Amino acid sequence: MKTKIILTILLLQAFTLIADAQNKIMVAAHRGDWRNAPENSLWAFKNAAAMGVDIVELDLAKTKDGVIVIMHDQTIDRTTNGKGLPGDYTYNEILKFGLRNGLGRVTGNHIPTLKEVMLALKGEKIMVNLDKSYPYYHEAFAVLKETGTLKQAIFKAEVTYAQLKEKYPTLIDSIIYMPVVNLDKPDAKKTITDYLKNMKPYAFECNFKQDTSAILKDNKFITSTGAKLWYNSLWASLNAGHEDDLAIEQGNTKDSWEWLIEHGAAILQTDRPKQMLQYLKEKKEHQ
Repeated sequence: MKTKIILTILLLQAFTLIADAQNKIMVAAHRGDWRNAPENSLWAFKNAAAMGVDIVELDLAKTKDGVIVIMHDQTIDRTTNGKGLPGDYTYNEILKFGLRNGLGRVTGNHIPTLKEVMLALKGEKIMVNLDKSYPYYHEAFAVLKETGTLKQAIFKAEVTYAQLKEKYPTLIDSIIYMPVVNLDKPDAKKTITDYLKNMKPYAFECNFKQDTSAILKDNKFITSTGAKLWYNSLWASLNAGHEDDLAIEQGNTKDSWEWLIEHGAAILQTDRPKQMLQYLKEKKEHQ
């Protein structure tokens, strides 16, 4: 009898842990903790990890000598004291430029490499969302293999399954992948179902300027497969106005973060990771 009681308690604990994991909303920090460090800097990613986010988002570019670095814009003009394309410089040359902080002040932070970021976050309970990576899948894959961090990276692209298969026929079975889908487009559901028929996406990043898509109201055909729904709370153009600023500046979480969660969000990418984490913890939707 005692053994049965102990077994029952252990099973209940296991089911509780599973339920907690399923109910947890994951937080993705857009370009790291860029409000307190230069965007896409190693410091910004370390800050975000220490804060407790589940994912950091970064952007890939390539130097003249083939090094994969972290840079959002086509040029380095806005975020550094340099000018031109990342591809105009070798990695050693690009190191001489300092990243700017939110006030435009040049700091001592340099443009990091993907290798530096992955090594800094290796072993942490955090994933890395590889934005703007579509042209560099092979190079990024090589870095992840070298650093032993392949399971921590999410590849993504706004392409159809057919396009992905044509460009990377041998790679797609070896990576964690997330399609990006514009729900305003008439072929959005077909794009999603094609992926679900042919592979097991980690998640679908769904963007929308209008919140009238039938997919927002009925997305169990996605979530029942185990794929997560990723929504961006960054700017109104990505979420029909259910955005971070509505939550923070107007204190209206009901029509922003709560609305996105009620419509199936399992992952929220935000420019306000600290405040979102606090909000979710208060709601017991994040550990």
